[in-house]
Amino acid sequence: MADVTLVLGGARSGKSARALKLAAQPPHIFIATAEALDPEMAERIARHRSERDSSWGLIEAPLELAAAILDNDGGGTVLLVDCLTLWLSNLMHAGRDCAAETDALLGALSRTRGRVVMVSNEVGMGLAPDNALGRAFRDEQGRLNRRVAEAADRVEFVAAGLPLTLKG
Repeated sequence: MADVTLVLGGARSGKSARALKLAAQPPHIFIATAEALDPEMAERIARHRSERDSSWGLIEAPLELAAAILDNDGGGTVLLVDCLTLWLSNLMHAGRDCAAETDALLGALSRTRGRVVMVSNEVGMGLAPDNALGRAFRDEQGRLNRRVAEAADRVEFVAAGLPLTLKG
């Protein structure tokens, strides 16, 4: 039976650090959704890598997240997905059906036997974006977070480095 935790928060809130702490016990695999498409993102990825020791496995899954979870489930391995926000951005950029991809992710989570910790940004608490693409992304992110939170056993919100339990 799956044990799913969702860690939400704003930019630089400490959500990734919290997720690393929750998934600290090896064996563990980091499932990365980011792609180094520019120097700044490459630096962010390098910084995140430096926060993990050599005990961590690494799977890069910018689009095929459900498959990555199912392919690496089992053996007591903890899967840490960082992050759903970049995954959603990748899906939208690739013209994929976000609702169908979310269905596939939730299906994968329902079939896992181990622990999964997922990180996602809460983007709906600020100003409304001033363009249609920004508003569409904000809305999709809200729907994704809501559906994953519904399916999760535990949900935490991290603000200023402090985790607040919302569920579980």
